[in-house]
Amino acid sequence: MSKLPSVAVVILNWNGRAFLESFLPSVCASAYDGNLEIYVADNASTDDSVAFVEGHFPAVKIIRNASNSGFAGGYNEALQQVKADIFVLLNQDVEVEPDWINPVINAMMEDPTIAACQPKLRAYHERDSFEYAGAAGGWMDILGYTFCRGRILYTTEKDKGQYDTPQDIFWASGAALFIRSDCFFEVGGFDPYFFAHMEEVDLCWRLQRAGYRITFCPRSTVYHVGGGSLPQGNPRKLYLNFRNNLIMLCKNLHFDEQWIILSQRHFLDFLAALKSLVAGKPRDMAAIFRAYRDYYRWRRTEEKKAHDIFPRKKLYDLKGVFRGIMIWRYYFLNKRTFNVLTHFRKRINNI
Repeated sequence: MSKLPSVAVVILNWNGRAFLESFLPSVCASAYDGNLEIYVADNASTDDSVAFVEGHFPAVKIIRNASNSGFAGGYNEALQQVKADIFVLLNQDVEVEPDWINPVINAMMEDPTIAACQPKLRAYHERDSFEYAGAAGGWMDILGYTFCRGRILYTTEKDKGQYDTPQDIFWASGAALFIRSDCFFEVGGFDPYFFAHMEEVDLCWRLQRAGYRITFCPRSTVYHVGGGSLPQGNPRKLYLNFRNNLIMLCKNLHFDEQWIILSQRHFLDFLAALKSLVAGKPRDMAAIFRAYRDYYRWRRTEEKKAHDIFPRKKLYDLKGVFRGIMIWRYYFLNKRTFNVLTHFRKRINNI
């Protein structure tokens, strides 16, 4: 058997003393047959997170980032200081099972083209249900809307073993992301402009463009609280999701697809803004318009700086792409679970 790769679990922390106290013990109890190191990368916290870790978990290594540059910039800065074959990027609000590392590493060792992989994400407070941030692997539809096996928009499924097969996916959740360190740096790491939200989708898209695979490993399970930094329904979260999704599409879409996809997205996002207004949520509408303002600002000032050295591939040539419009089928055809959604699409294709 070949030598097992070295693994570094890196937990990005920002004012997360309570989360670290609850969940770091499970991480420190992780079993791995090779070399394993655990890091807490602190994003300039103002609480006593670092002192707590130093006092209670002396084996955990501390990285102190100079400022809070979000998920994207924080990991980019911290990972420059970590030496390992495989990085495991783990949210501070995740509880792990003892043998969560070995199955993923074994799957990645079987195929060197697998650049990134995620375990199964279940909800910490509803442990038999999938969790919003990743469930059983991330997908994307032809208009750039993201969803998961086990979670479409705000509908999450119970885990009944329906997705217990390994498969290629479009994106792996940043809540528990296994990634080869050389692949991370090869594609330029996270885009720091994103700050938070969608950065892992953008990274995985670039990895696919570089010829790598992104996969899901059902034999590993973690439990995610979710919403630890920005809860669902927060206008700031809405702003980042809309802005970063548009930037990601502009950066990665094949040039032949850009106009038709972005024009449809602009129309649908305008309808989403109107819906927010009608629903009595003017702050959400304002967040969407701010997202568009800053997207066009990015196109004027930042687009040429984007790390774009790999060929752009059409969406249908990538794994984990749903060849339909997810929100149409969700809202108007009531297709609200992954298997129902994709089965319906396959049936239409066969007519």
